[in-house]
Amino acid sequence: MNDDWEKRVDAAWATFEEYPEERAAEFRAVIDALVAELPDGSPLGPFERACAWDSTGHSDKAAPLYREALAKGLSGYKGRRAKIQLSSSLRNIGQAEEGVKLLTSELDGPSDELDDAVRATLALCLSSLGRDREGLSLVLGALAPHLPRYQRSMANYARALVEPAD
Repeated sequence: MNDDWEKRVDAAWATFEEYPEERAAEFRAVIDALVAELPDGSPLGPFERACAWDSTGHSDKAAPLYREALAKGLSGYKGRRAKIQLSSSLRNIGQAEEGVKLLTSELDGPSDELDDAVRATLALCLSSLGRDREGLSLVLGALAPHLPRYQRSMANYARALVEPAD
């Protein structure tokens, strides 16, 4: 889509906090109106609608829309966002194992500013499956580079949580 449409979508999301829970449907209507401008088959439509449902507490309605966006070819940065958000939604609706599968492959993908979000969401999915040590390892590994000191120690501790003991 063009830059004007993207700017209007960004502007709509910038107003999200102005919509309390009881006005969530109004916010989704704003997003739906923008989505209506898209050409048929655009993966951006189901993605934006999924984000709106997800952000207003409806992971169950968001998950199929994220899947649709990805099936229609959503890729790049927004595709990665869709995978992260879909995994979170799946966790929320009791399908954390699918979220783990989806995000585990993202660990080997190209690195970008969403790397820590991938790891944090994957950690939550793992925790929901009772795999807390793996989740903690991911979170510590993601945190370590941001620390002013102890980066090496935290990275080593993160690895030690999941490596077999000698």
